[in-house]
Amino acid sequence: MEFKKEVAANLNQLLEKTYDAEKGYKDAATNVKDTKMKSFLEEQAQQRNSFGHEIKQEIKAFNQKPDKGGSIAGTLHRTWMDVKTAFSGNENETVMEEVQRGEKAAIEDYDEILAETSLPGSTKSLLQNQRQKIEQAQQSAQNWKVIS
Repeated sequence: MEFKKEVAANLNQLLEKTYDAEKGYKDAATNVKDTKMKSFLEEQAQQRNSFGHEIKQEIKAFNQKPDKGGSIAGTLHRTWMDVKTAFSGNENETVMEEVQRGEKAAIEDYDEILAETSLPGSTKSLLQNQRQKIEQAQQSAQNWKVIS
């Protein structure tokens, strides 16, 4: 029973950060004028929403309760991003730098949980799939910065 609670607690931490990422992407989409970039950011927000639903289902599979809402740190990061963007000459570059930074942190969070050798196969597979998609988003953000 303790094992289920521990896995669910780790997943709940990831869920909280997923909520933060979704909100961050939505906020970032409102800060850019470029329609292609806005579309990319909105797609990422929707993807994080889907990730959240998948993580919630995994938590429920352990007969545990998913947390609701994001973190204070996530709110502070979004506020900082708004301030930084407001004073930046190149809002697109600033937004994509923050996307890269956020995705790098997310990958580290996933890696930490995936390092648990006793994760059930379904959980491990879910997290590996999500991590791969986050890595792709990080690469897209990096490529966007190079193009700009």
